[in-house]
Amino acid sequence: MDIKKLLKELGLKWMAENVDAVLAASKERKTTPAETLGRLLDGEREARMARSVQRRLRAAKVPVPRSLADFNWAWPKKIDKDMVMDIFRFGFLKDNGNVVFMGGVGLGKTFLSSALAIEACGRNIPTLFTTTVDMVNNLQAAAARGCLAKAVKTYTAPQLLHCDEFGYLPVDQQGAHLLFQVISGRCEKGSTIVTTNKPYRQWTSTLANDAALTAALLDRLAGNCKTVVIEGDSYRMRDKLDS
Repeated sequence: MDIKKLLKELGLKWMAENVDAVLAASKERKTTPAETLGRLLDGEREARMARSVQRRLRAAKVPVPRSLADFNWAWPKKIDKDMVMDIFRFGFLKDNGNVVFMGGVGLGKTFLSSALAIEACGRNIPTLFTTTVDMVNNLQAAAARGCLAKAVKTYTAPQLLHCDEFGYLPVDQQGAHLLFQVISGRCEKGSTIVTTNKPYRQWTSTLANDAALTAALLDRLAGNCKTVVIEGDSYRMRDKLDS
């Protein structure tokens, strides 16, 4: 019997590639058949998990991979580190809670959101990262082609959706309604991460000055949400500030 061939036919790629080495090590260490089988199964499971994580990372489309370990906590004048650390434990996913990183430019909002997306992929959580403007533009283009439902599903399906740079550019009436459609579709079904330079009271100006729609969107987003307010000077401008 060709064991390697059989393992490949069963889709057990790691086991097929490593069975000889594992059997040789087991013979040398005089391990039991159950222990040997367990080692092969553990290796296959770990290899599948690694491949799954890599697929999640590609699908997430995080533009610049970040790590929370590299975040400069000393720079912002105000940030709730305990809240951020708690967010990175992903407890908010249990009840489909949301997160908003709010503050001026250059204070690490996108950094934290990107790091959270990378960490989520490492935990095999379906994740998608997009700028708010790109999402609205894609939805408007899909609406013009008559395939809006499919496009909306792209943003409502992931367990974790990151909407970066909300408020940096205003959206028109159609864009506001499409954004609301995504947030509403995700309500109580998934978690949404938003980075924004605007406090909640100013969101109406971004959403086509539609107060009713803004109130409805905030009701679905901020009703079950951790808001991390970050204050200080832009980190990207630190050299000029020091001069």
